[in-house]
Amino acid sequence: MDTTEIAVQLFDKHALSYQQRFMDVSLYHDTFNTFLHSIKDADATVLELTCGPGNVTKYLLDHKPTLQILATDLSPAMVALARANNPAARVDIMDCRNVSSIQQTFDAVMFGFGLPYLCKEDASKLIADVGSLLITGGVFYLSTMEDEYNKSGIQTSSQGDQCYMYFYEENFLVDALLVNRFSIIDVQRKNTLNNNQTTTTDLVIISRKL
Repeated sequence: MDTTEIAVQLFDKHALSYQQRFMDVSLYHDTFNTFLHSIKDADATVLELTCGPGNVTKYLLDHKPTLQILATDLSPAMVALARANNPAARVDIMDCRNVSSIQQTFDAVMFGFGLPYLCKEDASKLIADVGSLLITGGVFYLSTMEDEYNKSGIQTSSQGDQCYMYFYEENFLVDALLVNRFSIIDVQRKNTLNNNQTTTTDLVIISRKL
């Protein structure tokens, strides 16, 4: 069983508690607004990868209800919640590593906090695949936990569950985006205090396909 499959099992197990904890996305409102303002058409097509319980989809549709959103996640429990939370969106089960299998193009792609469950090789491939799916001028939102990649490893939750987490540095992600003909629109960081009093830095990069 690979690390992604383990993560999916944990998300299925804790889907409801995850929803209760993370439906409030107010910390990222400014970054979502930058994403929305960068999308030209009111009825633009948006692909969301690793949508979880549909918290980000809900924010996007609340602020631009004419968006045509296809939200995807590999966890069946998360997909069920996302469908319930976003009846106006299409929500399907899909492994983000297979994004190239989608037979359409999009005006924008939202990929919030899926990278912590992907190794560098998968991350590089995903960025390239997203570049192939986006129209010229399309917008790509990417967020992850920032730290040195060599600090990646097994993390244990307060409930005792274990999952392999990958950390990423800005330079690696920006270089991967530039190689795949993206221009950087915005880079932001959000610091959150954990229960053990340590600080996690979230990195948000918004880019445009040239």
